[in-house]
Amino acid sequence: MSAVEDLFDVRDQVALVTGGASGLGYAFASILADCGATVIVADWNGERLEKELRGLSSRGRVAGYPLDVTDAPAVHACADSIVAEYKSIDIAFANAGVARGSPPLAPEGWLDDMSMTDYRALIDVNLHGVVYTVQAAAKHMKQQRSGSIITTASTAGLRNDPFTPYSYAIAKAGVVNFTKQAAHDLARWNVRVNAIAPGPFKTNLGGGGPMPPEAEARWNSVIPLGRMGDPSEIRGLALLLASPAGSFMTGGVYPIDGGALLQGPSLPPVD
Repeated sequence: MSAVEDLFDVRDQVALVTGGASGLGYAFASILADCGATVIVADWNGERLEKELRGLSSRGRVAGYPLDVTDAPAVHACADSIVAEYKSIDIAFANAGVARGSPPLAPEGWLDDMSMTDYRALIDVNLHGVVYTVQAAAKHMKQQRSGSIITTASTAGLRNDPFTPYSYAIAKAGVVNFTKQAAHDLARWNVRVNAIAPGPFKTNLGGGGPMPPEAEARWNSVIPLGRMGDPSEIRGLALLLASPAGSFMTGGVYPIDGGALLQGPSLPPVD
């Protein structure tokens, strides 16, 4: 094995990826499987999970676990079952997320007409689901005195974003600071915690199918590289944080956004 392969070696590591049957979660799961890890893909959508597992199975050792990350006992049971079967949990991607609701860019704005149903749903999945996943994984990693936890934050958690619903931005800002708090706490047990903060990627985060061309064009116009990211482009950063290459990295929040944070967002004027 070469020095580079040693540096990024995750062979025989056991990894949990929530929301792993689509989008960025699938990218996280695929790079770990490609590099020899045993990957447990957890997702709430059983049909989608079964379909994507067929593709992932050709790439390495993978297993599926139907999971609603808003159910704390179920998340803990998932982590417990992984350790019972595989004897450890070495890597955890607390990734599951959803998006819905109108962003502030909508002509009428959104703050005055915020749907509390959407608000609670997004906070429950995007923030509470991350907390539950980190708790469940950390319980076992503390006993092992090792582990790497990666949360999925967002550039929307680092600044205001007129293209993003309030509830999503609030949840992701919470993930950013929760990640830092957990990293400081868990360092005593040699457990690292970092966040990936994606910018605009071509995923089906909202569950409504492919993004309309006009929406993609709007995003492209605010990205210095001139285009949205492909989920495959996040695989390198994910492997860095999960592998020995990131052994001295904890408490970090790492944007991957085509340079979108380099220029400030703007809102249209009020008529």
